[in-house]
Amino acid sequence: MMEIVLAKSAGFCFGVKRAVNMAFKAADKSDSICSLGPLIHSPQLVKKLENEGIRVVDSVADMVDETVIVRSHGITRSEEEELVARQLKVVDATCPFVKKAQQYVSSLGNNGYAVVIVGEQEHPEVQGIVSYAADAAAWVVANVEQAQAIPVQRKIGLVAQTTQSFENFRDISSILLNKCKELRVFNTICDATAVRQQEARSIASKVDMMLVIGGRNSANTTRLASICTEIQPQTYHIETAAGINPNWVTGISTIGITAGASTPEWIIGEVMEKLREIAK
Repeated sequence: MMEIVLAKSAGFCFGVKRAVNMAFKAADKSDSICSLGPLIHSPQLVKKLENEGIRVVDSVADMVDETVIVRSHGITRSEEEELVARQLKVVDATCPFVKKAQQYVSSLGNNGYAVVIVGEQEHPEVQGIVSYAADAAAWVVANVEQAQAIPVQRKIGLVAQTTQSFENFRDISSILLNKCKELRVFNTICDATAVRQQEARSIASKVDMMLVIGGRNSANTTRLASICTEIQPQTYHIETAAGINPNWVTGISTIGITAGASTPEWIIGEVMEKLREIAK
């Protein structure tokens, strides 16, 4: 009999759940509504929102006179200023943890600190956070090697993309200690991220196979898959139940399942159901 171990933390985090609820409520109240970029990194959920009338636009210039939902990852400072200038009705679904990182960077920049953001340069959350540094020197670094390339500064302020691993953040902060006279560190990693990653490590060490469910464009899901693979090489990153290959479970006694913070509960349920069918 195949055992399935589901992570307690799998699925929506607080910020994503909040953004999705805000989006559905806004759709009920408005005939014309859009989101600036995908609300969350779940193609299936974004499609569901589109069916509710929430179209995705890539820039403020593409908007008409309509309600605008700011995605959970946040937007850049210039995009925010454009929305104000256009006098559009805004529903700000930015995750509070992302908003806090933006505020820290703004304060650091205004107080003469060079700013370092630990994260992925092309991720919309990071692009939004770094934009709040204004005219201050700012770098986005993904790893220790990139941090080592930062020139010596008098004062450095450090924050992180909310879905970063604490270990990477800690190692980069150690490098920066040798780059300045004063280092001010704000640990902006979401608590849910740390819990999710720790739980994934624990489960991966006890099972024969891991499934990580979530959008391939989701940074936190991709990181979960990477963490699990280091511990259990037989780890598979899937978006939906359709991605399961029945051959994967041949000879498998225990399967661990976790999911990214943007993965809807119904998708997790469908994966569980398909595994049960395969195991019959």
